[in-house]
Amino acid sequence: MPIHVLLPTDFSQNALNAINYAVQLYKDQPCDFYLLNVFGISGYSLDKMMVPEPGELAYEAAKEKSEEGLHKLQQHFQRASENIAHTFHIISIFNSLLEGVKQAIDKKDLDIVVMGTKGKSGAARALFGSNTVEVMEKTTLCPVIAVPEKVKFIAPKEIVFPTEFKTSFKRRELQYLLDIVKLHSTVVQVLHIGSESGLNKTQLENKNLLSTIFKEVEHAFCFEEGDKIPAGIISFMTRRGSNMLAFVNRKHGFLETIFTKPLIKEVSYSSDVPILALHDMD
Repeated sequence: MPIHVLLPTDFSQNALNAINYAVQLYKDQPCDFYLLNVFGISGYSLDKMMVPEPGELAYEAAKEKSEEGLHKLQQHFQRASENIAHTFHIISIFNSLLEGVKQAIDKKDLDIVVMGTKGKSGAARALFGSNTVEVMEKTTLCPVIAVPEKVKFIAPKEIVFPTEFKTSFKRRELQYLLDIVKLHSTVVQVLHIGSESGLNKTQLENKNLLSTIFKEVEHAFCFEEGDKIPAGIISFMTRRGSNMLAFVNRKHGFLETIFTKPLIKEVSYSSDVPILALHDMD
């Protein structure tokens, strides 16, 4: 059964790079790739009562431009794909990025989203744009991989999975991580910022549960001394040359803790790796 992958694009170089990454990540798997462009219309705002309707001149002109760009991408990637089991589809929607992604996931029953970290209007020094962070945090029906603009595809040989061991995990929460790990014979480094001797009973139970979930793949538990979690994660990954960061996005905003602090401005250029955001199943 093919994997159904959503690929949002604003036709920027960053979005194109993310599409390339997704195609390479799943190059040996049957896939249906859905190229999504959410378009806006000059002079109209989605938060206003009056929005253009299908059939109106402004709407049809914007949709035609969106579909034209999507068809070009579709043709390019369909020709370039080395896997005959790769099929590319297009989706053009008048909406915000977040709502467009949610709508596409709901209608097409998609498995995963792979997107760039910022679009054409992204600030030069911003590692993760606000649209990307919003999609990663609020798209709860499937996981999201965010690909920084300078990342070129390298088969992930080491994925870092940071945890405080404070909450338990479910196998279904981690299934897409396990799928990628098995696909590329990847090692999972389960990272805790703090000492192993400092774990309490609940944390030890959750550590043992993770060990059971990861027993079918190569993995290791790593403990880094320190009390600054974001800095510790980034330092660990930079030192080891890890290829991906994965975590379960709990409702208390772990993603925001890592990626919206001033810290990221200091280290982002040496720690650009794709981020796999999985979601809390509670």
